[in-house]
Amino acid sequence: MGYAAFEAATGEAASALAIKILIAGGFGVGKTTMVGAISEIRPLHTEELLSDRGIGVDDTSGVESKTTTTVALDFGRITIRDGLWLYLFGTPGQDRFWFMWDELSVGALGAVVLADTRRLQDCFPAVDYFEQRGIPFVVAVNCFDGAKRHEPEKVRRALGLGTATPVLLTDVRDRASVKEVLTTLVTYAVEGVVTV
Repeated sequence: MGYAAFEAATGEAASALAIKILIAGGFGVGKTTMVGAISEIRPLHTEELLSDRGIGVDDTSGVESKTTTTVALDFGRITIRDGLWLYLFGTPGQDRFWFMWDELSVGALGAVVLADTRRLQDCFPAVDYFEQRGIPFVVAVNCFDGAKRHEPEKVRRALGLGTATPVLLTDVRDRASVKEVLTTLVTYAVEGVVTV
């Protein structure tokens, strides 16, 4: 039964819930790909070609072949069930666009911090950001082709995370893998809200 049919049959307004999730991490870690892999709508991307203005400003080491970058946000949506949606907001990864994070994080239930073990230091700012603001997050290690695999527990220690914060291995190109990450995040964030 849809909202219109429910309201007509009961005379009551159907309640709807939209849950806001952030996808964060360093430059070139796979945020745009993750949103695109799971979104049921055509994702909104604010991708622009890398330009000369970024030379000496943006650290492209490890992602030299990357030609575009997110300059504001990525947006996607997933319907969990009738009346329950996840809205995904991918954050820009470069330092010069971090001013967007404060606006994007307003009202977020939680965040996914994407990590690339070849450039693990790139996810430290996202971890610090969410820890300082008390926003629940999970760390999802994007397993790039050809990159050495590390156990989640080793990544947890390298990031200095407590045992409560989930750390998962993922392939952001794979819908099922992204779904597992998002399910873990929502469960973790909701359990934290309930226990507080």
